[in-house]
Amino acid sequence: MITSYAALSEFGQTLLKRPTLSEGLPLISEYAKQVSSAQRCSIFIYNPNIQMLWTTLADETEKIMVHEDDGIVGHTIKEGKPILVNDPYDDPRFFPMIDKKTGFVTENIASIPIFNSARRIIGVFQLLNKPGGFSRDDVKFMIFFAHYISSYLELAMLFDDDAKILNKETE
Repeated sequence: MITSYAALSEFGQTLLKRPTLSEGLPLISEYAKQVSSAQRCSIFIYNPNIQMLWTTLADETEKIMVHEDDGIVGHTIKEGKPILVNDPYDDPRFFPMIDKKTGFVTENIASIPIFNSARRIIGVFQLLNKPGGFSRDDVKFMIFFAHYISSYLELAMLFDDDAKILNKETE
């Protein structure tokens, strides 16, 4: 994970100029992929009322919806801690139906819960397919980054019309 505090600060300033999820999420994804060397980034929003997660951003694919019991993302919600999987097809928690549906082949996953200011999980931040796999150092940075973006996501979801519509659809 190559990054600097100056680059992260510059990223944060740029992010604050994009008040809606549709503007901010692609920026978050691109930055995360750049510093991690991952191929893809997905940001799932969690609705505990219906026990579902959906992607507000998933690179190169349509919105993905999964039950909280499914996949690495669901286990991240249940465990409330980061999960690293460098051999997903050999992991019983992995949900290969998403790969089948999208045509993407997942080689490795780093999955990090995103907590709101009340310390409730509001989503999951996932990076996929880092050459050579993900390390504990990657996870340390991703935990920090998830904390860094959580306030932005929480506020954007409160004020973003798209987020309000998504929450109404799923409530």
